[in-house]
Amino acid sequence: SAAAILAFVTTGNSGILAASRSPMAMSRDDLLPRSLQKISRRYGTPHFSILLTSGFMIAMISLLNIADLVKVASTMKLLLFLLMNVAVLIMRGSKIQNYRPVYRLPLFPWLPLAGIAMYAFLIVIMTNHMGRAPLVTTVVFMLAGTLWYILYVRPRTSRESALVYMVRRAISKEIYRSTLEEELKQIALDRDEVKYDRFDRLVRSCAILDLPESTSATDMFRLVAKELGPRIGIDHEKLMGLFQAREAQSSTVVQPGLAIPHIIVDGVKVFDVLLVRCKEGIRFPGVDQPVRAAFVLIGSADERNYHLRALMAIAHIAQEHDFTQRWLKATDSEHLRDIVLLSRRSRDEPGG
Repeated sequence: SAAAILAFVTTGNSGILAASRSPMAMSRDDLLPRSLQKISRRYGTPHFSILLTSGFMIAMISLLNIADLVKVASTMKLLLFLLMNVAVLIMRGSKIQNYRPVYRLPLFPWLPLAGIAMYAFLIVIMTNHMGRAPLVTTVVFMLAGTLWYILYVRPRTSRESALVYMVRRAISKEIYRSTLEEELKQIALDRDEVKYDRFDRLVRSCAILDLPESTSATDMFRLVAKELGPRIGIDHEKLMGLFQAREAQSSTVVQPGLAIPHIIVDGVKVFDVLLVRCKEGIRFPGVDQPVRAAFVLIGSADERNYHLRALMAIAHIAQEHDFTQRWLKATDSEHLRDIVLLSRRSRDEPGG
């Protein structure tokens, strides 16, 4: 009937449009030619990606009968779901800090292991009932994809798999900064639609102190002053005195384990941030619990309004439920920086 034909056309059209997003996304990751990510100015659609997807679907329908096409598609879907469970095992097992999924699978690792076993069982059952042709066709597609990766992708990209990261992490005590973590950070920023504001830009270029052993607040202020003095052009002894005077007025420890030392300095348009981590704890006078995270703010009087906004940004970051745990587990200063940059706080306008 006409209604059935219209329904089929509508469903097919939506399927093509949805499927065309994959080549476009792969193109943005340099897995396919860049032309596939181009968007039509008139229609706002990835026209080259749609043409490629449509051509591929027409070729498959022409080369395979409907029954064989369904069998191959079913086998590939089951294999895809199996590999997704494998990916979850590897990503969670690698303990990469910047891997921050919105949803965390419960009963790990038993649930993904059960998923792998179930999908493998279904593939075996399908092969026994439908013959080996669908499985062989699927393997051919996989080999073609592997060949494409070797000839096209690998020469153009520099990426590290989560499996390689996990192996290196197991055999080496030194955890290094990998390209995979940078990639995951960018994915998280894109997913959460994070647009860097002024505070983020300050954090990206700020100094970070990762203190190896317990220290006093006075010694920490001395280290902070030596680090910030050359950055803003003020003598470090003067900065040291300002920090001590500010702490004498009232404690800058705002909650157990967190301090936000902040001072006003002479000058115009002066503002800087410094992050401090001390796993063993910083001893502040009159405070029982040692401080393990400190956000140091320093600014001129004309930046007083932004001073308050920066304090609010830090408060939102520190209120995230797993902030302390991630802060203490961070392996180096760049990981500490990422914790702040990947926070889910509301941002000011990018220019603000």
